[in-house]
Amino acid sequence: MNMRMPVLFVGHGNPMNAIEHNEFRAAWSALGSRLPKPQSILCVSAHWKTRNGYVTATDTPETIHDFFGFPKALFDVRYPAPGDPALAKRVAALITSERIRLDPGRGLDHGAWSVLIAMYPAADIPVVQLSMDTSQPGRHHYDLARQLAPLRDENVLLFASGNIVHNLPLFSFHDSKPQAWAQHCDEELRQLIAGRRHDALIDYPGRDAEARLAVPTPEHYLPLLYALALQESDESAEMFNTRVVGSISMSSVLIGGPPQG
Repeated sequence: MNMRMPVLFVGHGNPMNAIEHNEFRAAWSALGSRLPKPQSILCVSAHWKTRNGYVTATDTPETIHDFFGFPKALFDVRYPAPGDPALAKRVAALITSERIRLDPGRGLDHGAWSVLIAMYPAADIPVVQLSMDTSQPGRHHYDLARQLAPLRDENVLLFASGNIVHNLPLFSFHDSKPQAWAQHCDEELRQLIAGRRHDALIDYPGRDAEARLAVPTPEHYLPLLYALALQESDESAEMFNTRVVGSISMSSVLIGGPPQG
């Protein structure tokens, strides 16, 4: 019998984390060594928003540099992991609540490769990405993700990438001190995750003013729901990288991972 693969939500933050030697990248690297090596990776990233659902179905996904204003060294980065068209078809078949279309041209955005380059620097594990229709509410994404549960028994790592608190207009590269509201929302969300308060997390941010500062747009928050949807009743949520940088939370969640040794 195959071992159930863990599920991962990572706060990816600044794209420069892909090339800087900092605490976040160090934690990602350690995680890659600690987790069982997957056969393939299915990523849900904040940076692939579509109307309706799509899944990448190319053998050779390109490295997408979907940002601007950063040093040339970041644009020079390539993450040449192969794709997995068979997994893409499996994902499309598992999701019966809607039609998931195969995209033969889409590559890997920085929500995927900026973390995976630290976790699996050899780029030898196939990676597939599933898009998000952010016009749909949290419950839609949670219920869709539940349908992917069989992949955990097929040696596939479900990897969600976003930030549970993400307000870019209020972010300053010159001041990394946590903003008070951001710190409060990060702590509140971590308590909800630890308490398995999935219904409250699905409905977040609701009408609360501070919460709406934390999640002014849904794309960085929704990936969390894909990870939580796959949490089984016997699994706890291990938090790591629990730090707020300005108006962005790097807090990350490992579900069903091996114990720390």
